Amino acid sequence: MPKFLIVAATKQEIQPLLTHFNVTVTSDEGLFTSNSEPNISILITGVGMVNTAYQMGRYSHTVFDHIINVGVCGAFDRDLKPGEVVVVVEDTISEMGAEDDNLFIKYTDMNLGGTNVYTHQIRFQNPSLDLLKKVKAITVNKVHGNEASIKNVSSLFEAHVESMEGAAFFRGCVGLSENYYQLRAVSNYVEKRDKSKWNMPLAINNLNSFVVTLITDLNK
Repeated sequence: MPKFLIVAATKQEIQPLLTHFNVTVTSDEGLFTSNSEPNISILITGVGMVNTAYQMGRYSHTVFDHIINVGVCGAFDRDLKPGEVVVVVEDTISEMGAEDDNLFIKYTDMNLGGTNVYTHQIRFQNPSLDLLKKVKAITVNKVHGNEASIKNVSSLFEAHVESMEGAAFFRGCVGLSENYYQLRAVSNYVEKRDKSKWNMPLAINNLNSFVVTLITDLNK
């Protein structure tokens, strides 16, 4: 049977999945494993790129068949609906670069070597997964909430969504032979910050329902 590693920033984002598969998480960060089928390990990283990179470096060397980053995201693309689950196929650490007065120089234009753009690796087919919208994301330390900065970053990267962990997760998986991919649900649009417009419960419910079904199907 396949082995799964579910990577999430917070316990809250995957609580329905933990309940469904009877996985006990006893702290805010760390690796936790189910004692029954399916074979699931849960890695709670904490919020942000640094925490995600640290935890991935600690634990991702164990061989899993599927390494899945799950969480909520903000959407730049208004065609995405609140609660919609998407699969991120490309993710960029958008803040890597340099300022030249009012001009932002993207990392890819700085000739420093390496990359700040990472992609998923899926070597299987699943009908439900295939139906999800494939999106481009940016990963940020500071989520956007200013009209000018939103317009600027949208024109620079043409991303559909943003999160605080996705690209760091992909970076931690580079070179692995396993399937690794990122599933997110839209909790809000990227706009001037107004949490009254957010629908976190819908995003978490839809995300967890999808991931539970996916794991169940893949475990057959």
